Amino acid sequence: MKVHVLPGDALAEDFKNSTIEGEIIVCRECLVDGDVKAESLEDFWQTRATFITNSYGGNEKEYFSGVVAEFEKLKTAALARAEINLWFEYELFCQVNLWFCLYFLRETGTRIFRVAPVVRQKEDIWKGFGRLEAGDLEKCLAMRIEFSENDLLLGADLWQAYQNADYEKLEKLSENESQCFPFLREVCRAEIEKATRPRRALQEIIASGKEDFAEIFPAFSAQMGVYGFGDTQVQRILSEI
Repeated sequence: MKVHVLPGDALAEDFKNSTIEGEIIVCRECLVDGDVKAESLEDFWQTRATFITNSYGGNEKEYFSGVVAEFEKLKTAALARAEINLWFEYELFCQVNLWFCLYFLRETGTRIFRVAPVVRQKEDIWKGFGRLEAGDLEKCLAMRIEFSENDLLLGADLWQAYQNADYEKLEKLSENESQCFPFLREVCRAEIEKATRPRRALQEIIASGKEDFAEIFPAFSAQMGVYGFGDTQVQRILSEI
């Protein structure tokens, strides 16, 4: 049994045009944003449900049925020794979700593979899987890399350092070199500077004369692609400036 964990519903739609076989599970979280501290997994889901509903709308029932249920499906598949393919992009948004998945699956003992947007040119690395055609996705899968035991441990450690805002540990972990974690230094540095760097970039963009969000957002994405923020995250930062 093959399982593909995708970073969003948009990519799930693109999968329908490919020849890739297997069950699709969608990671609908945005763990890069909001409180992630909790003593237990049950408390963690409740903390996230409260944050998501307060910040993005909807209700907690929708969070548990649309987000948590997908992770429960993932755990069930992993415990059944399904082959897990984690399709995550390079930027911080996706990397944090990837780290959590590795922590979440750390004791299942199943084989886990990293699928990255390897067909991207260097100047487009932060664009991830966006607008890739079916053939490109098939190439990405063909070039997947299996997580070694050390990689799995690194992913879990990265998540715990992130969850605890232990930036000293996060910076030390960023020195590890692994094909499963490309651009790790850049991503960890982005997290360490997350409280100031995006805000400063937006202030400079506004100071340059851009006033409409339709101008601000693409300018921010061009400069701060390493964060992978969507329009909702950028709007939240703007509201605080």
